[in-house]
Amino acid sequence: MLNFTPIKTDHKAYSFVENLLHESFPEVERRDDEDQRRNADTNPLFTCYLITDDELPIGLITAWNLGDFHYLEHLATSPAVRNKGYGRQVMEYIKQLLPGIIVLEVERPEDEMSIRRIGFYQRCGFSLCEKDYFQPSYRKGGEGLPLYLMFAGADSIDTDFEAIRDRIHREVYGV
Repeated sequence: MLNFTPIKTDHKAYSFVENLLHESFPEVERRDDEDQRRNADTNPLFTCYLITDDELPIGLITAWNLGDFHYLEHLATSPAVRNKGYGRQVMEYIKQLLPGIIVLEVERPEDEMSIRRIGFYQRCGFSLCEKDYFQPSYRKGGEGLPLYLMFAGADSIDTDFEAIRDRIHREVYGV
């Protein structure tokens, strides 16, 4: 049975979470460890979830409660358990855990992996918003990325797109 445990840096499995972030996301797609740890320990809008199957650590999800919606920043499963159906279970559980609108960023469908990732989220009940979205850089002097938003819990986010984008940019990226 899957468990989502909110954790801070003093949790015994935080090193698993941090290592999985490093393994799963290139440096440009995550913040510095110090900033990540500060969010986990002190930011009331941010929650770092350790995902376990009974006692086995299988993944992580980081989520922001941004009032009118939740923003999923990072989702990763351990390489040891990938392609075993956990991803879909995680997405179904997260929709129960975080009721209402859930938003996440995805790469534009320009290669096989990004197309597959979008398809995965669509099979999990998310819809693609094809309005231009630009992810600000996580690091000073870094470059941002052109992405799309995906969402669940609403028929559309078109009328609220700018407000959602601006809230993510302000709260998550500090711009």
